[in-house]
Amino acid sequence: MDIIHPHVAGIDVHKKQISVAVRLPGQMPGERQQTVRTFRTFWRALRQMADWLAELGVTDVAMEATRIYWWPVYFALTATGSIQVCVANAAHMKNVPGRKTDVKDAQWIAQLHEHGLLQPSLIVPREVRALRDRTRYRKKLIEERTREQQRLAKVLETAGIKIDSVASTLMSKSGRLMMEALIAGERDPERLADLAQGVMRRKLDELAMACDGQFTDQHAEMCRLHLAAYDHLTTSIAELDVLVERHAAPFAALIARLVTIPGIGTRTAQVIIAETGGDMSRFPTPGHLAAWCGLAPANRESAGKRMRAGSRKGNVHLSSIMVEVAWATARTKTRPGARLRRLIRRFGEDGKKKAAVAVAHTLLRIVWAVLKHDTDYREDGADYYDRPVDPARQTSRHISALHRLGYDVTLVPISPPPEQPAA
Repeated sequence: MDIIHPHVAGIDVHKKQISVAVRLPGQMPGERQQTVRTFRTFWRALRQMADWLAELGVTDVAMEATRIYWWPVYFALTATGSIQVCVANAAHMKNVPGRKTDVKDAQWIAQLHEHGLLQPSLIVPREVRALRDRTRYRKKLIEERTREQQRLAKVLETAGIKIDSVASTLMSKSGRLMMEALIAGERDPERLADLAQGVMRRKLDELAMACDGQFTDQHAEMCRLHLAAYDHLTTSIAELDVLVERHAAPFAALIARLVTIPGIGTRTAQVIIAETGGDMSRFPTPGHLAAWCGLAPANRESAGKRMRAGSRKGNVHLSSIMVEVAWATARTKTRPGARLRRLIRRFGEDGKKKAAVAVAHTLLRIVWAVLKHDTDYREDGADYYDRPVDPARQTSRHISALHRLGYDVTLVPISPPPEQPAA
């Protein structure tokens, strides 16, 4: 095969050490010289490794995206200014079975990269990485806060307190007042129910029954701990919201475009920018973006037969939130919402999740178009799929369907004919 990168190095990355294999042109035509060294992963050692590669004239380096351990190596190499770094998916560079050592892995990576067989992963700019760190951490804290609320509900359930069976959520103003009163020592169900606020006062009898249980001091101790953890997480999430807003300020124009898409709010738009960088030039088509995200179907074909393969692996942070956006469109009078309802009817109740993934794919293609062309989303309407493209053909199809059901129909035009929706 042709050599694309003649001055190349491959790096096998681990937590405590890295193995570096360098492949350079030899003295004879077609000859390749190979050198292997091992370095510690301390920053000073990584800088020495980068200087050594620069002295050898290495211009291209490839390495696996091994968890988070590759980041310091990447920073040390890019700091030289003369080395192009390719961080590739580890699944794309598996070695031959039975030849698994750190040195052989580094040599194998170098050989793959010198022939141009590795596809570099997407590495967003530093300011986007800062935004991504904060959006991902915010999501983790929101998930942890939800778990704390579930733990609190479990404690109350074991005590026979069923406030969440009457109120929509435990953490409403009314529910919070009742729990704090229980922790403070109040046990009278009538007094606890009388703490209800607003529309909850219409359910005083049910609340009184829900607050009648076997709540003890041990339950109060656990509830106090869970509420304190919940409040701490809420404070941290609010602080992260401020940080995310600050780091998302340079992308305000793109976020304003994205929120015009049904189901996408400001938080979701911030996540989309954080995960993709907002630059669609890296994705030639919307299909490339969907495949990178993991919302495109995988290929599995053998002997001319195409078999079920499910979705591809991809960016779980983006794919999960796009599925949430798809569910958010379910009750909207929009084209994505109509598509979701249409697919649910087609797949049945058991195919709801499949329909949501399909609509998430559609929404991601819309995101690509909005960011690529720097334009707002244009709504086609909830009746988009009901508009007759060819009235005569649609009429013939419905008559044929009735014939298959055993009916003979005669069509009589109505006067005046109904107006057709604009295409």
